[in-house]
Amino acid sequence: MPGAVFNQLAELAGDQYGFVTQQQTRELGVQPMTLVRMAERGALERRGHGLYRLRHFPMARLDSYMEATLWPRGTRGVLSHETALELYELSDVNPSKIHITVPEGHRIRREIPALYRIHHETLAEEDVTFHEGIPIVTPVHAIRQCHAEHLGLALIGQAIDHGLRNGRLTGKQAARLRREIGVKAGSGMRR
Repeated sequence: MPGAVFNQLAELAGDQYGFVTQQQTRELGVQPMTLVRMAERGALERRGHGLYRLRHFPMARLDSYMEATLWPRGTRGVLSHETALELYELSDVNPSKIHITVPEGHRIRREIPALYRIHHETLAEEDVTFHEGIPIVTPVHAIRQCHAEHLGLALIGQAIDHGLRNGRLTGKQAARLRREIGVKAGSGMRR
């Protein structure tokens, strides 16, 4: 029968696809050595420095994205750029990395996994939302980020067109983005 600590971790992990960070568990009063012992007994899987996954949680399609937002120690990352366009199904973009935005002043002092691309930007509260429980920039902000990173105008135009069609963008937002970026309606590639 699971103990009180395991139950605390399971409650926290329930909102995070089975993942918990050492920092989060410290806030619950759970000591780091307890996590190490739980991992040794097989209740937790160590996924990185200070990042664990409870083994009894079923694997889900978006696990890698939740893990990416929890990977930066000291702050929570936000899915952004091409990754956001892909998750919102706004364009045919197929990113080779998971794009994560962390605050401008946040320093990462360890090797960044090859699967991640870290961006530094202090996001306004209104530029962040959630996609299936995972922090992500809004569609409008993702399009602006991709334009700033020089993603092709055809893909940007497609993102605006699809965003308008699938309800992720309002007509006003789409028109403003088209003016800012200089793309016309229907200029994106077709799926």
